[in-house]
Amino acid sequence: MKWRVAIDRALAPLGLTHAQYSLVASLYGMHRAGHRPSQRALADHTGLEPLYVSKLARALEAAGTVDRTRDPADPRAVRLSLTKEGREVTRRAIGVVHDLLDQLLEPLGGLDGERTKVLSRELATLLDVPLDPRSETEKARPEKARPENEHPKDEHPTDEPSEKEQS
Repeated sequence: MKWRVAIDRALAPLGLTHAQYSLVASLYGMHRAGHRPSQRALADHTGLEPLYVSKLARALEAAGTVDRTRDPADPRAVRLSLTKEGREVTRRAIGVVHDLLDQLLEPLGGLDGERTKVLSRELATLLDVPLDPRSETEKARPEKARPENEHPKDEHPTDEPSEKEQS
């Protein structure tokens, strides 16, 4: 939360929010790689919900930052691109966020610090772990057999000593 608030404050003079920045920075990178994504492709790329991307793209279009055009190959799809002004604002916003990130990571040696590199690798490992909710059939599977005197962490045996403990 603290990071998002800091980003919102830093980007406000450029007319962007954290969510809008996520969209335009991703669009900028995809454009540099030669892609002109659909709203759906951008949603997949950013991890944002397609409906939210659509809402953000409409607001950015109204601000003159993004162009939204129908895909001639698929009239249901909308292609996105940054306007000339949008590219300039995005370049400046990337610089602002880069500076903030360097400030945040200063205790770890800055963006290029060895501790920052280790942290980045560890975070990437954590982010690669699938977090799909378990299905009902997975939840219903019986637990592995365990010794009678072993209890799972959420079960609490009675406080009374067992017969073995009394002797």
